[in-house]
Amino acid sequence: MDTGRTTQTGPATPDRTVRHHRFELDGTEIFYREAGPAFAPVVLLPHGYPCSSYQFRNLMPALADKWRTIAPDFPGFGHSGTPAPDQCTFDGYAEFLRRFTDRLGLDRYALYLHDYGSQIGLRHAIAEPRRIAALIIQNGDIYEDEFGPKYQGLQEYWEHPTPEGRAALEAAVSKAGFREEFLNDVRKDLASLIPPDLWTLAWAQLRTPERREIMTGLMEGLRDNLEWFPRYQAYLREHQPPTLIAWGPQDGYMPEASARAYLRDLPKAELHLLDGGHWALETNLDEIAALARDFLARVYV
Repeated sequence: MDTGRTTQTGPATPDRTVRHHRFELDGTEIFYREAGPAFAPVVLLPHGYPCSSYQFRNLMPALADKWRTIAPDFPGFGHSGTPAPDQCTFDGYAEFLRRFTDRLGLDRYALYLHDYGSQIGLRHAIAEPRRIAALIIQNGDIYEDEFGPKYQGLQEYWEHPTPEGRAALEAAVSKAGFREEFLNDVRKDLASLIPPDLWTLAWAQLRTPERREIMTGLMEGLRDNLEWFPRYQAYLREHQPPTLIAWGPQDGYMPEASARAYLRDLPKAELHLLDGGHWALETNLDEIAALARDFLARVYV
């Protein structure tokens, strides 16, 4: 029956659904998460150690009304397959990002840089500078002189590698070691916000002998990665990409000084120090999402 009234509807609610995909790339199955409109500006989210794209599970829908967010699991991590260990290096993962973005037809994107993902992402940026629209940097260090105290054991091993030192690295690739990585010096009240799912899931996904060897090899590879630090810095000085730095300084590896060091090469970067630590997306999600939305709306739409 026609009541003579019209029904008015507001604007459609943005689809913030996170979708999960798999495809084969050079013989290895690759898993990635995606959210946001297909033709929106892209934000690429390479993850850190010892996590996976899971670390971005909450940030992605927070941006997905205006940006297409894409987070792959690196080979040997998360739900992706496990290739030969010699492919799982910083160079190998930078090349993976190129092949992954080529496969998806991504020509330009903002990069979210965190932990190992910062160094892998910057290698990719050096090789493909035209693709980089902006950077969001969150607890990803590239300044050796500002290493935090937790690097001491690694630095001692890099200077004097011994079987005992390597055994210590192998021992860190464990459920207890991962718990330490995720809690990483944050205050007790903040630690209660970090879900144990992070280290239990990471351990479940990385506990095979092949993957444990990959993780140990990456820690060893950090020594050679130091030689890239001046190149990362030179890229920033030369290209001056629009940059937001949102940093949790309660981080035994990457304290406040590690964040401020970026201003040497990016004097126009926006720096925000949060009340959080290395895994600030678990403790400061709303704050980071708001900062990212404001920044991206100004520099990348």
